[in-house]
Amino acid sequence: MGRMSVGVARRRGRGAPLIEVDRVSKTFGTPGEPVPVLDGVSLVVHPGEIVALLGKSGSGKSTLLRCVAGLIEPSEGAVRYQGARLTGPNPGTAMVFQSFALLPWLTVRQNVELGLEARLVPPPERRARAEAAIDLIGLDGFEDAYPKELSGGMRQRVGLARALVVHPDVLLMDEPFSALDVLTAENLRGELLELWGSDEFPIKAIVLVTHNIDEAVTLADRVLILGSKPGRIIAELPIDLPRPRDRHQIEFETTVERIYAEMAGQGTATAGAGPSGLVTPASAPLPNASVDALSGFAEILAASGPTHLGETASDLGLDVRDLLPLVDALVMLGFVTLGRDGQVDLTAEGMEFAGAQIQVSKQIFARAALERAPLVRLIANALEKAPTRTLRRGFFADILRRSFAEEELERQLDVANDWGRYSEQFAYDADHDEFVADPDRTAVLAGGGAR
Repeated sequence: MGRMSVGVARRRGRGAPLIEVDRVSKTFGTPGEPVPVLDGVSLVVHPGEIVALLGKSGSGKSTLLRCVAGLIEPSEGAVRYQGARLTGPNPGTAMVFQSFALLPWLTVRQNVELGLEARLVPPPERRARAEAAIDLIGLDGFEDAYPKELSGGMRQRVGLARALVVHPDVLLMDEPFSALDVLTAENLRGELLELWGSDEFPIKAIVLVTHNIDEAVTLADRVLILGSKPGRIIAELPIDLPRPRDRHQIEFETTVERIYAEMAGQGTATAGAGPSGLVTPASAPLPNASVDALSGFAEILAASGPTHLGETASDLGLDVRDLLPLVDALVMLGFVTLGRDGQVDLTAEGMEFAGAQIQVSKQIFARAALERAPLVRLIANALEKAPTRTLRRGFFADILRRSFAEEELERQLDVANDWGRYSEQFAYDADHDEFVADPDRTAVLAGGGAR
């Protein structure tokens, strides 16, 4: 570990910027239906630092990383490498992906050589450089193995070797550990830091995309927090803790809470307006929280009174990030208010929801969801207008597909179904792949005692 500290200290001498992102905005979609993903993002990456881009789903982290890599052209603004504006792929970067992205019919060595082959490096040099990279990341002996013979952690090591073999100045990492089990991910983070601190590691800087606060604090020298829809930098925090960093130290926990407070204070999923000024399912997506979980959390808050999320998470034996979607959901529904310091207070409506009997609770939830959760309102109103009071899931999927990736689209519909079913507004018929209006919808909304 001593060598790691020396290596990092040597590496962190400031110099001319390697990467400059200058007021970059990115919009997808058609001219008539633009979907802004990034809005005026600026950042600088210096030699000798690990920079973490931290944000929730929809913050444009991966899009920003691809702009830095030169794989996506900004709609506005510019990305520069060593002072030169990018007009194509960035020659000074290489990327490690979440999904490993290995070709299954190629061996480890052949997968690692791919980038060199694309650069027309002669075969003898390709082989030598690939074997050196494989040895550096600890996979020597597996040169002739195929991806199917490797564990997830070993496959990600191959992805890392493939990036290192082209000797980039800046290593770009897009959620590189999120597809791995907890222990493997923790091990690879430690190995990455050991490499970063060694004299053999050729990389001058790392830019890491993550949604994991602990991961950002463990690895980064600087954390940039992105808000959502569209993505913009809402805070920048230096991480001055010495390495190796202990998650149980008070300084580490304080840093995590500080970052969470920034994310919670400005990035919570409130019902924001989209480009047209309307609140839509795209501008106010549903948090990934089940009704059972958020109602249980509301009961805990009712019993504890005003509290800080860090304290509540510690009392429950959870990480603060485990509570983020629950807080987002309760804020969206108007059941809690959240301060910039992370303090959570139940509103009067939230107190009533937390303490009500089941039928009254359903009425309170139904009215809040229809008023403040745009996707729930969209599905309920569309079903009300449909002659058969049923609509295919694909109808709503096509609407959401303009604004969400496929995985997030499915998650949005699953959460909407959970909220709609609990509030007796609609349900999902899996046999026919369609949403169905609940026949008791009007009766639930008209029930007495909700407010």
